[in-house]
Amino acid sequence: MKRAPDRTPRERIKALHAIRDRHRGDASATQAERLLEALQTLQHVTTFEASRYLDLYDPRARKLNLVKAGHSILTTWRTVQTESGEHHRVGVYSLVRGAA
Repeated sequence: MKRAPDRTPRERIKALHAIRDRHRGDASATQAERLLEALQTLQHVTTFEASRYLDLYDPRARKLNLVKAGHSILTTWRTVQTESGEHHRVGVYSLVRGAA
């Protein structure tokens, strides 16, 4: 039996888009700001959400920027199903509480 696609809830998408719109531009520092705000306000962000809704070209590089700036970010893994029915393993980033 096929699993239903993992869907990002509409309210979460709206929150991610609002963060994207507050930090306009494609500079790596601006993209890192978007990711940091999302982590601070939404507790976690998948690499899929970061690409699709925060408009981050390479979420892994932006996570590395934040780590180099002193933020402690935990990466866990989740399998999601895309609209085409394919399953993909994606990273799930979250800030380590009590760290930078």
